[in-house]
Amino acid sequence: MLEQIMNSSNFDYLSRGLEAANLRHEVISNNIANVNTPHFKRSAVNFEDLLAKEMHLDDDGNRMAVVRTHDRHLPIPLRGKAGAVIEEDESTTMRVDDNNVDIDMEMAGLSKNQLYYNALTTQLGGFMTRMKNVITSGQS
Repeated sequence: MLEQIMNSSNFDYLSRGLEAANLRHEVISNNIANVNTPHFKRSAVNFEDLLAKEMHLDDDGNRMAVVRTHDRHLPIPLRGKAGAVIEEDESTTMRVDDNNVDIDMEMAGLSKNQLYYNALTTQLGGFMTRMKNVITSGQS
């Protein structure tokens, strides 16, 4: 029973989201710490876009149909599970010293990530509570 709970899609998505939020916090903290380091390039974490592709969602959040054009084609692409990826932003320069960290944007991103993390922990806690209630229901 515990294995089924741990392997459920809700638990899987929420736990990977928490891992991504934790990594994003570390990356943003590193960006903030290096705000005055010459030639430093900020990094960002990409997870939600990769998760949407894994779930076959389009830009509007609607599930895309997977079409098989031949009987020997696999019905779902074999891509594996999406994980958080750190990407360096080489495209911008904020200052003369070639640093591209905007402290206001990083602080806003940190706040947004904290709200995201809190929402995920609330959802995961609710999921675990519901599973506990299912397991313990009917017991005296």
